[in-house]
Amino acid sequence: MTYTQLKKTLAATLLVAAPLLTTPAMAADWPERPVDMIVAYGAGGGTDTIARQLAEPLSTLLAQPVVVQNRPGAGGTIGAAAVAKADADGYTLYMMAAGHTVAAAMYRELPFDPAADFTGVSGIATMPLVLLTRPASDISSLADLVAKAKADPEGLTIASVGVGSTQHLTAELIQSELGIKLLAIPYAKTPEALAAVLSGEVDLMVEVAAPVIGQIAAGDLKGIAITSAERHAKLPDVATLSEAGYKLEVSTWYGVAAPAGTDPAIIKAASAAIAKAVNSEAFAANLTKRGFTLAPSSPEAFTEKFKGDIVRWKKVRESVGIKQK
Repeated sequence: MTYTQLKKTLAATLLVAAPLLTTPAMAADWPERPVDMIVAYGAGGGTDTIARQLAEPLSTLLAQPVVVQNRPGAGGTIGAAAVAKADADGYTLYMMAAGHTVAAAMYRELPFDPAADFTGVSGIATMPLVLLTRPASDISSLADLVAKAKADPEGLTIASVGVGSTQHLTAELIQSELGIKLLAIPYAKTPEALAAVLSGEVDLMVEVAAPVIGQIAAGDLKGIAITSAERHAKLPDVATLSEAGYKLEVSTWYGVAAPAGTDPAIIKAASAAIAKAVNSEAFAANLTKRGFTLAPSSPEAFTEKFKGDIVRWKKVRESVGIKQK
């Protein structure tokens, strides 16, 4: 081999090896500049609040600012699309909420793949849902509900806040598991639905536990069952579905994801930092006070979680014949 040929061979070898040599260094140096955290909903909402509360300890741990950016609209799909199209370099994170998986089931066409275009980084927290009624109702347990519903098919009503919402789809799951059918009455907002339950206009409602914990604890609403695996610490008198023999667990949740293709080493580093941030004293105290269960997880576990929920909600939508948007 001539000297010229040797130089060409070495140059080609170095060119092929360059990505292998530089990737670990890039991952080890991450982050070298501020990290954006995209929130697919407006400022002041639940997702935005958790993102901003997380950003503070996470910025300290990463030694770089974590900048929350709101990209609301179209049921959260505008923000999700921005993440899906972002560079997979570790500088764009996505504050993913359970609504991401519901949107995946409800929208016919999206400008991104809700499963394939994202990779999980870590879970943050979960919150169960509650099946509830008014205090004066003669329904106090799932056994009461099943007996009454079967005695008068479609005679009982349930408030539905938004077609295809987490609450609506969870209510459909509960009915399927219990083998009953309730007449859904739509309402535009949660306060309207709660008022209808309290007045007796409708019999039942499924709601995320957080906004109704205080009312149930005070006796202003009656909890019939909760969708968590175990009883909730703030609602110890509300039984789980599993206690009545029904194998159903549902939660709304928050977690962090990144564009698919992000360096696994960066994902691992981000996941470790998020776990520390979630367990930091101020952040943990704030969420547990509001009734959340802290749920930091491995990237693999969170990826499995959100992809599994996409499949689950698609099946529920199809089984009850809800039209896609």
